[in-house]
Amino acid sequence: MTMVDDRNTSIALPGDPAFEAATQVFNLFAPARPAAAVTAHTIDQIRAAIRYAESEGLPVRVHATGHASAAVRPMHGAVLIRTRMSGGVDIDAQRRVARIPAGTRWGEVVEAAAAHGLAAPHGSSPTVGAVGYLLRGGLSFYGRKVGLAVNSVRAIELVTADGELRRVNASSDPELFWALRGGGGGFGVVTAVEIDLFPAAQVITGAAFWPAVHAERLLSAWRRWTLDAPREVTTSLRVMNLPPLPQIPPALAAGPVVSVDGAVLSATGDSADARRHAEDLLGPLRSVADPVLDTWQLTTTSAVLQAHMDPTDPIPVVGDHMLLGELGDDGAAAFLRVVGEGSGSPLVVAGLRQLGGAYSTPSPAGGALDHLDAHYSYAGSGAAFDPDTAEALKSHCAKVRTALGPWDTGRTTPSFVESFEQPQRHLSPERVRIADRVRARVDPSGRFRDDIAPNATALP
Repeated sequence: MTMVDDRNTSIALPGDPAFEAATQVFNLFAPARPAAAVTAHTIDQIRAAIRYAESEGLPVRVHATGHASAAVRPMHGAVLIRTRMSGGVDIDAQRRVARIPAGTRWGEVVEAAAAHGLAAPHGSSPTVGAVGYLLRGGLSFYGRKVGLAVNSVRAIELVTADGELRRVNASSDPELFWALRGGGGGFGVVTAVEIDLFPAAQVITGAAFWPAVHAERLLSAWRRWTLDAPREVTTSLRVMNLPPLPQIPPALAAGPVVSVDGAVLSATGDSADARRHAEDLLGPLRSVADPVLDTWQLTTTSAVLQAHMDPTDPIPVVGDHMLLGELGDDGAAAFLRVVGEGSGSPLVVAGLRQLGGAYSTPSPAGGALDHLDAHYSYAGSGAAFDPDTAEALKSHCAKVRTALGPWDTGRTTPSFVESFEQPQRHLSPERVRIADRVRARVDPSGRFRDDIAPNATALP
């Protein structure tokens, strides 16, 4: 069934194909089940959905690609707006700026920027929505050089609860601009963002894989390298238990493997500089053992989206995330005991993403979240195709959390949070107070209150 607003905007109800389209999520383990939904391509459609929610006394929720569906509050009894704003990515090459409509995926942004020899601080998957990723922090393989992705945002366009279309930046409602950048959401429906780009015609990127029997020596070498690694390099180390699927190379599905992937920027624009950094990273790792697959190479920036091998089709996922301090030998051993070969781990992927560098540097013009005080981001997940597997994954995630507890900073990165139920915190109490003050100003009735990330508000 479909309800039609007074301006001919269709509000879809359960059972309608338009409802199914608007409620699609990437993480099939956490389906969206609102009371009504609309896919919005225009500002008027967003306004109509807000009016409908107000007339029915319902809260409003917002999503784009649904990658974070497990990390947000349940949507029961809400009106869901799926943003698919019309218009493509607009690149101003002279100013090194991209305007990105809400609903745009990173693959489109990366390709548009690459045509001008520019790059964006994108995520590891081409299918993730750019806007949600940016406003929830964003960890890029360029991050140790350019910082959290949210720091690249220079302007935001949104429709607030009163139906007003606002454009905010450092000089126009700077308080709202500050809160939107990592403040936990619940401010309205973001329709577009503008971000700074940076020059990067070529990078060295890829992934190398070794049998997990070498995990201890590989982790030791990689961890030592991370202690004083150059900012131009951002990497991750993962233990992977990949299933035998057609899209996975047989060498990687034959048993557990350890992967090191990432990207190397050149500080001078000279590829020789980047090659030296790459060799400093990969040389000691390759000396441990020959990789069973090694794709590291000098290539275009578009290839960075393929290095991490993130799935491109929707899948049911259960996982967990923590920000960790420096592990030391004891922390590294604890990590491998719970995710390494012989641990009995059901996780398909469990890894450490290298932080530090610009990630740890507060941005003078940054928003509510502008840096991370941690050495590594831990993320572990598996495919929950049946209830028994889902329970096994949840149980093992709890086991990993306990094992890594001594190194847990107690903070998280919103764009990496895997579950609404997991402990999560990314703002100080003072920053939560400021964000709540802004929310009370732009949404006094609390229409978007359920869209606020857990622990990002002190409101009842």
